[in-house]
Amino acid sequence: MEKLKFLTPSLTEQLRETAGTPSYVYDERTLKSQASKALAFPNAFGLTVRYAMKASPNAAILRTFDACGLHFDTSSGWECDRAIKAGIAPAKLSLSTQEMPVKEHFVRLYQSGIQFNACSLSQLETFGTLFPGGKLGVRFNPGLGSGGTSKTNVGGPSSSFGIWHEFIPAVKEIVAKHRLQVIRIHTHIGSGSDPVVWQKAADLSLNMVRQFPEATILNLGGGYKVGRMDYEKTTDLEVIGRPIMEKFQALQAETGRALKLEVEPGTYLLANSCSLVTTIQDVVHTGRDGYHFLKLDAGMTEILRPALYAAQHPVVVLPRKETSETMPYVVVGHCCESGDLLTPSPKDSGELGPRELPKVEIGDLCVIEGAGAYCSALSAKNYNSFPEAAEVLLRENGELVLIRKRQTLEQIVENEIPLA
Repeated sequence: MEKLKFLTPSLTEQLRETAGTPSYVYDERTLKSQASKALAFPNAFGLTVRYAMKASPNAAILRTFDACGLHFDTSSGWECDRAIKAGIAPAKLSLSTQEMPVKEHFVRLYQSGIQFNACSLSQLETFGTLFPGGKLGVRFNPGLGSGGTSKTNVGGPSSSFGIWHEFIPAVKEIVAKHRLQVIRIHTHIGSGSDPVVWQKAADLSLNMVRQFPEATILNLGGGYKVGRMDYEKTTDLEVIGRPIMEKFQALQAETGRALKLEVEPGTYLLANSCSLVTTIQDVVHTGRDGYHFLKLDAGMTEILRPALYAAQHPVVVLPRKETSETMPYVVVGHCCESGDLLTPSPKDSGELGPRELPKVEIGDLCVIEGAGAYCSALSAKNYNSFPEAAEVLLRENGELVLIRKRQTLEQIVENEIPLA
């Protein structure tokens, strides 16, 4: 059975008493350790590690990574504003977005010093019209992708992300028309961890760099798979990065161009850096041939990944009464939604996947591990009018510090305008 990653039973009880449940708890020591590992990514001529802030955009997390020396990947103009509001220098922000900010918003951001990667031909044309002669990056779809599911694969013909690689002539035409300087080539293939696929993607990306002589940076995106469950493997950055570094060195020997590398991890930094602490609010079963269910005071409003991807998260229950008895439990959330399932089958998010857990009672604590990346940030927010959960940082000295208050009903409805 799974074990707690960094919390202790006494800390979880302390958290329930001070912040209530459900609450996310981020571990400062793990955050810093993962940042250090990412900064050691093999590189030949310089490296910028950009935290993909969509993974979890809390200001305390941004400031922690900023102090570690990380820069930031943003996916919307609003994320740029949020990072700046948190105290991050605009020059440390890179914007790659599906929805380009409206003119006034984008002009303000770009003039503040952010970096921008055009992700479509229309974005490139818009940038050229606004900033003729300007410097920018271009994100390409290299023609292949990698991911655990089709939903985590962001490359290849089934993905809308980036400019399809065969449209390079059209890119060059727009660049020439507006006298633009393409200083960065950007690709991103998804969340897979196959070193062979990464090397192939690097080859394709370097061939694109060859066609843009002013490019000094190659951004290979992020998406490094992290093992949340004991049986899942975590990407070895050394195994992936070493061959890519050698390809950069070969390009320099051939052409004299010493490219700087950028990477954009999110999951790698966050996944196992956070736990969701919940309370078991009901225990039910459906007869002799049915199932035993644990109902939590959390669910898809806090962790949507199981419903979206059949993602597997470790579940650790903490019975107040000592027991050696176990039960095959299906863990479900508090939403009035049949899909609010926290232990789906690994093969199908709609199928039940019972877990053998110690026998528990109503009121016992349950910790969902691996809740750092794409959990608080990616949720069925306010479904059934449940408030956003609190977020807490476990400092290196053992102190629990509140970094986001639990949302109130007044905050949920404050933008509604009742009819007279």
